[in-house]
Amino acid sequence: MSKNGHKNGEQMAVDGYDFVEEIASEPGGESIRACHQCGTCSGSCPSVLWMDYSPHKIIALTRAGKRQEVLSSNSMWCCATCHLCTVRCPRGIEMPELMHVLQSIAIREGLAGRVSAPTMQKTLVNAVKGQGRVHELGLMGRFFLRTNPLAALKMAPVGLKLLLHGRLPLRAEKIEGTDQLRAMIKEAQRIGGAE
Repeated sequence: MSKNGHKNGEQMAVDGYDFVEEIASEPGGESIRACHQCGTCSGSCPSVLWMDYSPHKIIALTRAGKRQEVLSSNSMWCCATCHLCTVRCPRGIEMPELMHVLQSIAIREGLAGRVSAPTMQKTLVNAVKGQGRVHELGLMGRFFLRTNPLAALKMAPVGLKLLLHGRLPLRAEKIEGTDQLRAMIKEAQRIGGAE
């Protein structure tokens, strides 16, 4: 049983506690109850084809207490945070914010294992902490080492073309003010409860 009173990934009521309440209590998850399942978000989403469950289906599954299905899906990791869904939603639901809440819970619960987006996010944050900016070659090198080193071979032709055209610097440059940037990231992680 997890710290939230959940067993085997399924919703279990513990003193009135449920999955919807957990999400609604997080900053960005407050609007989960406002959805009336019109499907506008899913119809607007440019990433829906790659999602296990469309945005409105994620909300329906959440309300049905399907914790395991929601948190182990790839849907929230496919969200491009383009906000097309939010702009078109008749209820003004901030679906990207809701997706970020689900990402955070999935990471905390260790249910983000089959998707590489959390690894990419951590690698990106660490790169920004170090140099204050992204060095693409270093970022992708560390990402592929953490996920699937052989997958880097598929990207080698693209990387070589970028390198030959001067679009992929070999050396990382550090910007001024990296200490302040690290302090901001640390504070954001403290507020958000991330590691």
